Amino acid sequence: MNTPGLQRAVFLLLLAIVTVALAWVLSPFFGAVFWAVIMALLFRSTFRALLGRLGGRRNLAALLTLLLIVLMVVLPMVLLSAAVANEITTLVARVRAGDVNYRAYAQQVLAALPHWLTEQMAQFDLIDIQSVVEKFSDALLKSGQAVTSRALSIGQNALVFMVNLTIMLYLLFFFLRDGEHLSRMLRQAIPMERAQTHYLANKFATVVRATVRGNVVVALAQGVLGGLAFWALDIRGAVLWGSVMALLSLLPAVGAALIWAPVAIYLLATGSIWQGVALIVWGALAVGMVDNLLRPILVGKDTKLPDYVVLLTTLGGISLFGISGFVIGPTIAALFVAAWALFSREEEDAVSQDAPPPHS
Repeated sequence: MNTPGLQRAVFLLLLAIVTVALAWVLSPFFGAVFWAVIMALLFRSTFRALLGRLGGRRNLAALLTLLLIVLMVVLPMVLLSAAVANEITTLVARVRAGDVNYRAYAQQVLAALPHWLTEQMAQFDLIDIQSVVEKFSDALLKSGQAVTSRALSIGQNALVFMVNLTIMLYLLFFFLRDGEHLSRMLRQAIPMERAQTHYLANKFATVVRATVRGNVVVALAQGVLGGLAFWALDIRGAVLWGSVMALLSLLPAVGAALIWAPVAIYLLATGSIWQGVALIVWGALAVGMVDNLLRPILVGKDTKLPDYVVLLTTLGGISLFGISGFVIGPTIAALFVAAWALFSREEEDAVSQDAPPPHS
């Protein structure tokens, strides 16, 4: 019974069990591990440049790269988060004091509709205006409460965030220093042809870099442009809403408009005509064109994925993995396409080898 085939099967089963067990143990720190890998890929060229200048001293090169990441990425994010948290606290206080009333805003918008339109809808029972007011205001209220409660929960879990950030930076040092060795070990351990593993590994790195860099550039551009528009129009909370627009810009085509479009409608409904028109023009031309021009160039060009695939996989990734999903979703799609391309190429090679030789 103790045959080599049985021994091999038992060993593979044990290997699968311990691999799943390790993934389960590390699952609470998935975000920290994932972003350590992502940052190592993004700053790999920086590490190599420093390594060449420092005469091959890997520890010092990794440490300096890590310090650069802290100054360029971590510190600005912490400062921005502090500013956003301050504006959220102010917004929550204004909501509780009654200065911000979502129900009143909804009633103002619906009251600004043309009288003939509301009469026609009421005459034909197409819609219950009062019901629309209630539902619309409740939706605004719930969305506002969701944003504020989510942000407050992040503040309350600051200790958890700091622990994950520390773990991420700690792992990042070793991924930078030993990344090439770890990548080589992983490729050798995968039971596939070397050419296939090399192709898929390069594809993974290319897609991750394109997705993160492209989405971050688009998010920063849309957030800054949207925040500047709110500041110029004297809309309170410009930093907060600019940050929200930057976050929502991860959703291609529809993201930032979910914030500036309702505000523009409210401005038009309350008589601020030129402000509303200016915000619509700015949002459609400046904010919208950033998404339409930059995203296909920065994301779609290197991932070689259609825009609709990027949109669907981004939405699906975010729904499953949270904020990390905007990277995971398109990466899985790109690897799916690459794996099937390899399979199709092998099938074509097999068919060409099995085909009978041409008659002379």
